[in-house]
Amino acid sequence: MRTFIRRPALVAATAVAALGLTLTACGGDGSGTKDEGAAAASKSGGSKSGSDAGSGKQEAAADGGSGKEAAGSGTSGSDSAGTTASQTRSKEKSGAKAPACSADDVKISAAKQDGVPTTHITLTATNVSGHACTLLQYPVIGFGDLPQTSKDVPPVAKSKPGTPVVLNAGEPAYAAVRINQGGVDEDNHVVKSFYVNLFAADGPAEGSKTVGAPKGGIAVDDAAAKTGYWTNELRNGADEF
Repeated sequence: MRTFIRRPALVAATAVAALGLTLTACGGDGSGTKDEGAAAASKSGGSKSGSDAGSGKQEAAADGGSGKEAAGSGTSGSDSAGTTASQTRSKEKSGAKAPACSADDVKISAAKQDGVPTTHITLTATNVSGHACTLLQYPVIGFGDLPQTSKDVPPVAKSKPGTPVVLNAGEPAYAAVRINQGGVDEDNHVVKSFYVNLFAADGPAEGSKTVGAPKGGIAVDDAAAKTGYWTNELRNGADEF
């Protein structure tokens, strides 16, 4: 009987112990699962952070690239401005060194100015040399039969330009010339052609060009004749005399 009474207690104890082991095992499995989940979440978060960081670097790199492109555009503008300034300086420099135009460097023609009767003509000197040259002073004009015996037409001081007249290849310059006072005068004589000489650096150059008068010829009064200085364009006031 004593053995019968103790056997259930032993079974109960054994059952309790087994249940405890089962609960312990279950608890251990739950904790491990939670830990693995946390680790996975942490790893996922780290990957996302790394991805965000990488994206930020890419955006920064892109922004940096845009900045470089913008800076590059600015540099290009600076180069363009520098080029323009350089070209201007180069032209001024070449103009400063341009030699005096010789009679062979220019083609000279004459045309009547507006008004009746004709009292003024305009001389046009076009650079045909193929290089830059400086047209000095004023045209040395002779209305006589021979250049050696012709009286030089005096210049008008107020028409002198403030800067040298530098002509690049193909460019013209002008000079206004008064040939008479208007009206009929017994001192007028008809001129079909005349002589024009240029200045060198040290004075009038040797040689002269024969220039044809405008159609029909011109009536010249040697006492009234005056010439303006060479200029890049005729000016109001300065070239009116």
